[in-house]
Amino acid sequence: MTTDHPTEAAAPDFLVIGRIVKPHGVRGEVSVKVITEFPERFDEMESVYLGDARSARLVAVESVRWHKEHVLIRFESCTDRNAAEKLRGQYLQIPREDATELDADVFYHYQLEGLAVVTDTGEPLGSLSYVLETGANDVYVVATDDGELLLPATHEVIRDIDLAQGTVTVHLIPGLR
Repeated sequence: MTTDHPTEAAAPDFLVIGRIVKPHGVRGEVSVKVITEFPERFDEMESVYLGDARSARLVAVESVRWHKEHVLIRFESCTDRNAAEKLRGQYLQIPREDATELDADVFYHYQLEGLAVVTDTGEPLGSLSYVLETGANDVYVVATDDGELLLPATHEVIRDIDLAQGTVTVHLIPGLR
């Protein structure tokens, strides 16, 4: 799975690649938490969409540098700490068409959300509500008639993802229900 996150559920226009956590210094830099498995995209960034799920505006990037696990960015329109403070909490986004192309068996979360989940014996379970990211592996949260079912996104459990058919086929190992 990949961690470029959509800002909206189905077929988003933008994918989130970072979130501004706080101003850095007094000259308008912001500290950005990286939310992508492709952090190298920040190294050559000339512009980025800034905002939330409802609105994003294109802003020019003046400088980018790494500091520990965060990236420090200065936007051309942000010249002091007060302006940087106003950006706190906003998301850095890229157009979906600029997303990194993934291998055939790797998917963006937005592609999985809403898919029908069925067992390898043909039993319908429900629909995939969202994907939880954990340290070891992702967990697929499936909305069923009996509540939520949590499925580890491992090869042992997730047998097939067919976007064309809109299905996730799973093998229920003991203890999952």
